[in-house]
Amino acid sequence: MNKDERIDYWLSVANYDLDTAEAMYSTGRWLYVAFMCHQVIEKTLKAYWCATQEEEPPYIHSHKRLADGCGLYSQMDERQKDFLNTVSTYNIEARYPETKDSLARRLDKQACRYIIDETRTLQTWIKQHLSDATRQ
Repeated sequence: MNKDERIDYWLSVANYDLDTAEAMYSTGRWLYVAFMCHQVIEKTLKAYWCATQEEEPPYIHSHKRLADGCGLYSQMDERQKDFLNTVSTYNIEARYPETKDSLARRLDKQACRYIIDETRTLQTWIKQHLSDATRQ
């Protein structure tokens, strides 16, 4: 795959995951809404990584490490960084039984609507930076 194909791949799977988060929201599967939103941000960051770095994005799930590694974290405001930290926890917590129940109790319709909306906002911001980077 060339650079543009890698970027398109990551954006495509991120958009698919956002659609999946919305589908999970419509059925009340709150835990999976949060997990899919984590995936959306991770994959959108990997698209940005492909646009700005020579090497492939690392096989990691840490949003902060991905954003740091491609120079995007320093451009985020505090609200974006806070949300990045929050949504990052859903990757780990949604997978392991000892934290799954605790997380499920914190998630409801209102919380998940917020998570989806903030995910969409951050994804749009990253895509704008990606668009700027690919024009240079």
